[in-house]
Amino acid sequence: MNLNLDNKRVLITGASRGIGLSIAEGFLMENARVVLLARTHAALLEAAERLTGKYGQDRVLIFSADCADASNWPDVLGRINADWGGLDIAIANVGNGRSLTDALPDSEHFNKVWRTNFMTAEGTARATLPLLINSGGCLLFISSIAGIEAIGAPTDYSVAKTAIVSLSKQLARKLAPRVRVNCIAPGNVYFSGGSWDAKIKEDPKRVDALINATVPMGRFGTPEEIADAVVFLCSDRASFITGACLVVDGGQTVSLF
Repeated sequence: MNLNLDNKRVLITGASRGIGLSIAEGFLMENARVVLLARTHAALLEAAERLTGKYGQDRVLIFSADCADASNWPDVLGRINADWGGLDIAIANVGNGRSLTDALPDSEHFNKVWRTNFMTAEGTARATLPLLINSGGCLLFISSIAGIEAIGAPTDYSVAKTAIVSLSKQLARKLAPRVRVNCIAPGNVYFSGGSWDAKIKEDPKRVDALINATVPMGRFGTPEEIADAVVFLCSDRASFITGACLVVDGGQTVSLF
């Protein structure tokens, strides 16, 4: 299947590792060009070295920035415009599920998690939409199954991810047909250095029992499996899909709607 992504200009936040890095590679495999954005410069350089070695330096740009901070975006977008003349696809991927076990964490912690998981997505949308409207592009958010069902994840994280689903649907309705806006809700995804990696190191038997009890597929998802869904939703093969929230969780969630 030809996804018609040749030379598409794609920005991915949280792109130095895990799901974000796999999304970047997924687009590169389809001959797109990618902009990697993350806060940690050393990790970005390592990711860029890996990708440019396989796909070429002219197809990868990197920026170290906090995408929740509006002051960082003019430099990023200015460089993209200067080098590539615009943007076709933006992926708001930043997120962190680590939080407190309190039913309602204190305001300081709640706001920190909100900033990491929602304001980064809002900031990405706010900054990139003018370019996406100009190109007739696509905006995609990475949420979580914690945002669509009460699965026992931290409250602050879950609330932020629910807000992302709502933002995605509101924008999809208001921006169609100029820009398609969709959302993906991953389930439990394992990658080295991620939150599940830490949990496995703490108590591997407990994690194994949890996955087998709650995920019908009986395993973790991989970043590559999330990336495959992202790349499809942002391609011309999904041209009639907007306002959707695609769940990729091995059958874990049980709601009908």
